[in-house]
Amino acid sequence: MKKLWAGLLVVGLALAGCSDDPADTSDSYTVGVANFLLSGPYFSGMDAAIAAQAKTKGNVKTISTDAGGDAAKLAANVEDLLSKNVDAIIISGGPLESAPAALNAIKAAGKPVVLVDRKFAVGEYTSWIGPDNEAIGKQDGEYLTKTLTNGGKVAIIKGGPADNSIGLARTNGLKSVLSGNSKFTLVEAPDFGNWGSDGGLTVMEGLLAKHADLVAVFCENDAMCLGAQRAIASAGKSGQIVLAGVDGQAEALKAILDGTNYVVTGLNSPNVIGKLALDRTVEVLGGAKVEKDTVVPSPQITKDNAAQYLNT
Repeated sequence: MKKLWAGLLVVGLALAGCSDDPADTSDSYTVGVANFLLSGPYFSGMDAAIAAQAKTKGNVKTISTDAGGDAAKLAANVEDLLSKNVDAIIISGGPLESAPAALNAIKAAGKPVVLVDRKFAVGEYTSWIGPDNEAIGKQDGEYLTKTLTNGGKVAIIKGGPADNSIGLARTNGLKSVLSGNSKFTLVEAPDFGNWGSDGGLTVMEGLLAKHADLVAVFCENDAMCLGAQRAIASAGKSGQIVLAGVDGQAEALKAILDGTNYVVTGLNSPNVIGKLALDRTVEVLGGAKVEKDTVVPSPQITKDNAAQYLNT
């Protein structure tokens, strides 16, 4: 009997050591999250999604930083995270085009780095997760072609700066559809909307002053389009001008569902990308072989399907 109990005890201890319980902290990780800026709802949403997904793991802690839009500060934040001996770093670069100092420091420390949304033009990274921005712009262009059968003048509001690859990809996607259609004329706003609602409003006011015959506006993100929508309403042109955006921001989805002149956007969910990024980081830390680049699907969102993406 004593031998039987001893045998059962050994088996029990072995099973306990091999537990698949997510709360098992035998391999616990600390992940640093280096944000270029958290001032916009998209980027703060990404940061929150990463933290929320970490909590579901039971053995992952995150440390988040905000560079406030300063590349030098981002590099300093990365150095600080490395000094805390984090196991890996996720970088949310936002409008930042490259971050050589940050990536070099991570490489020197021998840590994995996962990029979200923004894929830097230069520098080594472990994995990237984000959308196909050109495809989203193309989808918007295709929708406008189908709904505006008579064509017309379409304005483009860019986020800036001029070399912003994400914005350029979205606008180029739109242009690839509409530029070759003789029914449409494209007008690019001379000023940037700086990715915010107030900026979109100001740029739209300038466009309306010079182009009273607009039939549509494409914005490189939803936040600017929501501002543009306010300017269009103030000018009494909501029945004349429709809006097309990018991101699937909750306020934009509501406007689409409510049947306003906001008619289409493309999903670029910070929640989805943030969750996938945390999962990818944990996979890397666990020794898994992962994809270098993962393109997240960006479905077209109209009034017909907007409800299903409201809480995405």
